[in-house]
Amino acid sequence: MRGNNALGLIITVLIITLFTYIAAFGLNLFGWEIPGVNDIRFGTDIRGGVNAILYPDVENPSEEDLETARTIIEKRLDGKGIFDREVTTETENGRIIVSIPWGKGETDFNPQATIDDIGKTALLTFQEVDEDKLDENGDPLPTGRIVIQGTDVKDTGVAKHPDTGQIVVVLELTEEGGKKFEEATGRLIGKPIAIFMDDQFISDPVVQTKISGGTATIEGNFTPKEAGELAYIIKSGALPFRLEAKQVNSISPTLGENALSVTILAGFVSLILVFLYMILYYRLPGLLSCIALLGLVAGQLLIISWAGITLTLPGIAGIILSIGTGVDANVIINERIKEELKSGKTLGASVELGFKRAFTAILDSNVTTLMSAAVLYVFGTGPIKGFAVTLFLGVMLSFLTAIAASKIMVRSTTSLSFAKNKWLYGA
Repeated sequence: MRGNNALGLIITVLIITLFTYIAAFGLNLFGWEIPGVNDIRFGTDIRGGVNAILYPDVENPSEEDLETARTIIEKRLDGKGIFDREVTTETENGRIIVSIPWGKGETDFNPQATIDDIGKTALLTFQEVDEDKLDENGDPLPTGRIVIQGTDVKDTGVAKHPDTGQIVVVLELTEEGGKKFEEATGRLIGKPIAIFMDDQFISDPVVQTKISGGTATIEGNFTPKEAGELAYIIKSGALPFRLEAKQVNSISPTLGENALSVTILAGFVSLILVFLYMILYYRLPGLLSCIALLGLVAGQLLIISWAGITLTLPGIAGIILSIGTGVDANVIINERIKEELKSGKTLGASVELGFKRAFTAILDSNVTTLMSAAVLYVFGTGPIKGFAVTLFLGVMLSFLTAIAASKIMVRSTTSLSFAKNKWLYGA
């Protein structure tokens, strides 16, 4: 239904302006922090990173165990959005070599702090405890009397506790794990069950009633981010042994921040040229398309910084390519509108038919690009995955901005008196 005033235009422009501001400067509101572009984690090709040689705490680890450890480390890095990495095994030396970029926001470049992104052994256990055996902090010590462990977990998630409102990690147990947990909670009513990650104590909730249904929760005064990271580490599985980083070194960027500056400058110049072309050729719809494209770029940067995705130079290329996809969609729409106006239809009818007839072409183009991005992500490694992620995000956002944001703005604008002139639409 055609808008009767400029309300849709005003709201859409304000939303895009807000997204652009947050993407540029971040936002901290009542303790809720959204990072901006300055907090984006750049890849080793731009800022460098760390190289660590990890040794198992067992003698003569098997090739199978080393490969299992490598796979789990890669899953954990994927969960953190660290796609620019190298994880290799040296079976003859019984070790794993890992190279990852610096953590986002790091300025002191502490190699040991950065390599902590890999995580610990992540052996989750629910254990019976001896209430008279406590450590110096008053926390229960591991007893080895395990109720359930990580292998009994089928899936993980994050939720709010229905009674306390605290953030908790929810565990969906296997059939066998559910039976063991139900038996133990029925036997230990009124007594605590301690939860450990490796040997680190997390919490010791007291069993109130027998718990059935195949679910368990981990409480520990978590923030949503901490709970999410713990859930993903548990889901990725436990390493078959502990890994000790005996050699940790800094590595220099392969291209350097100058390459980043040149790439950003090239992207900025390209964006300005695209804006000029759209405004000069398509006039008013072209100007509105530029606003939508600005929302596309801001949305991508916001998601990348918020999700902590590592941004490499190929990833930046994916952003620039997705701008081209967004421009293509807007060009198709604006050309359709011009064709309808030239055929003698009214302005309102031309806008409606223009978007309607452009939809199929835009959808087909975006779907094929999304398929390509998905294939690159599944079969690619390192920076190729980063390129696939930014391209996928960009195409999704370009479809949203072209079909939704542009349509709302153009519809609303046509209801304004100054915008009735068909010349403003390139006809």
